[in-house]
Amino acid sequence: MITIENVRDFPARARGAYVTIGNFDGVHRGHARLIAELVRRADEAGAPAVAVTFHPHPVALLRPEESPEPLSWLEREIELLKASGVADVAVFRTGPWLLGLSAREFFEQVVMGQFAVRGLVEGPNFFFGRDRRGDVRILGRWCDEAGVALHVAEPLTDDGRMISSSRIRKVLMEGDVAEARRLLGRPHRIRGLVSHGAGRGATIGVPTANFEAIDVLIPAEGVYAATVLVPGATPGAEPTRWAAACNVGPNPTFGEQRFKVEAHLIGFHGDLYGRMIEMEFLERLRPTRAFAGLDDLLEQIARDVEQAKRIGEAG
Repeated sequence: MITIENVRDFPARARGAYVTIGNFDGVHRGHARLIAELVRRADEAGAPAVAVTFHPHPVALLRPEESPEPLSWLEREIELLKASGVADVAVFRTGPWLLGLSAREFFEQVVMGQFAVRGLVEGPNFFFGRDRRGDVRILGRWCDEAGVALHVAEPLTDDGRMISSSRIRKVLMEGDVAEARRLLGRPHRIRGLVSHGAGRGATIGVPTANFEAIDVLIPAEGVYAATVLVPGATPGAEPTRWAAACNVGPNPTFGEQRFKVEAHLIGFHGDLYGRMIEMEFLERLRPTRAFAGLDDLLEQIARDVEQAKRIGEAG
């Protein structure tokens, strides 16, 4: 990863690359298509392909009340971008030094001055510079003058609608994690620190891991089939994957109204307290609701666990 914190310091290895600049939140199928086009054109030109993203999202600083909940955390976004085929990922550490640049200053000082780009690949909705004054039309004119290749990639559509991070957020907030999975090209993933809960799950034979400090968008309340990734015992070891039944929301049967994210790892035995673990949402099983009593709840949990196991094992 290359960290960019000013308009002066920049590693030589990323100069003369083919570059795409944007917010790749979630790295969904539309992003993957743009990255594939970038890599193809970079390979043809014999140049490295570099994806450039922002952290935090500029809106989080300019209009924090409008800032959307992210679909992925920074390290995950970088991992997904690298997996898409780019040679490197550069991250703008967003601050006044960047947000104060006019469109022309951004092009001259960053695109040409720092990156010395050979080519750019952007989507039609790419905007840059202070107040988003720069667009692909202006960028195309400046690229022509500078002798830089610019390709504006057509957005990927599905059912006649563009695949976008905002569309994925909407379906997640509706609980449709299966649709989000289709648009992302993979299940939506969260991470959280396992904390001590009320301990009620263990007393009724269904122990759960309670997620705290979740830093990405949580789907709507409901019960879900999921996969939990438990980190390996040694650094660098591959995580183990466990089918899980996950509850998002309160537990009304016991009069609990606190919003929680808890998962029962099917067949798992071990201590997860204090560990950071990740979870992928596969399918929504049902909404949360109150049950008449413990027996009714346990019968439903048994059905949830069986269904979650079947879905999880099928992948």
